[in-house]
Amino acid sequence: MSIKSINVRNQFRGTISEIIEGPVLSEIDVATPSGIVTSVITTRSVKDLELAVGSEVIAFVKSTEVSLAKL
Repeated sequence: MSIKSINVRNQFRGTISEIIEGPVLSEIDVATPSGIVTSVITTRSVKDLELAVGSEVIAFVKSTEVSLAKL
């Protein structure tokens, strides 16, 4: 997903502070100026996006989920 395709509403820039990897799903904590935002994404996406503690991301909120895009 590209940053240009993200709606500017309901997004939080931040840095990944913790990743708890599971066999299928992983929990990602993102430290933002507004506090910690937590997202659950597939472990495959963590690897595909090369996400790691310290990565800068944008967490954006849809009505039913929180997604991430790497900066």
